[in-house]
Amino acid sequence: MAEHDPDAYPYTDVGEYVPYAGPHFSEAESRERAASFYQLMDSRRSVRQYSNRPVPRELVEAAIATAGTAPSGAHQQPWTFVLIGDPETKQLIREAAEEEERTNYLEGRMPEDWQRAIARLGTGWRKDYLGVVPWIVVLFEQRFGLDDDGSRIKHDYAKESVGIAAGMFIVALHNMGLATLTHTPSPMAFLTKLLGRQSNERPFVVFPIGYPAEDAVVPVLGRKSLEEIISEPRP
Repeated sequence: MAEHDPDAYPYTDVGEYVPYAGPHFSEAESRERAASFYQLMDSRRSVRQYSNRPVPRELVEAAIATAGTAPSGAHQQPWTFVLIGDPETKQLIREAAEEEERTNYLEGRMPEDWQRAIARLGTGWRKDYLGVVPWIVVLFEQRFGLDDDGSRIKHDYAKESVGIAAGMFIVALHNMGLATLTHTPSPMAFLTKLLGRQSNERPFVVFPIGYPAEDAVVPVLGRKSLEEIISEPRP
């Protein structure tokens, strides 16, 4: 490793390092893997009809472990994945989420332009799938850490870090043939109390997890082309 420059990096704590052991592929292998992985992920959709077919706990745990490899600000890993499998708690989550969403959809808390934007997705205030899926994972953002004596530990870039972990969680689930969607009932504070979380944690997203129902359908949607989402600075 290059010699530490205290002028350039005055706060760097030069600790123990090991050689990087990431994968190495030929260019041909990389191209093949890239195309295969794109095809896999291009088939990913948010699913709202689920089978009650059991999902082994270890599969969900494996997806959480994968999400836990995400990069994070200062490697603080400011996330908590709360895994819920018991029917009673899932039902409580469903009832509380539907209560909030009913207010959003039917009592004017959700702006009309947003309701129009999501209308083609087939969403509504009823969240039947929360009572069907074998697992629900609620991802919490740790806004700050807590030391052993209860003092606060500042978390930088917590929201960005948790967002990256959420994306990796979705990828891991899809890679093993499981379906999910990102459910963000607003407001979500009820989840903190219902799940007995600490004051430093804030609900980030709810993931229902299961196998798609045999008759599951998804809306016909297009994705932006590569040309629409890529850009390069002009000289």
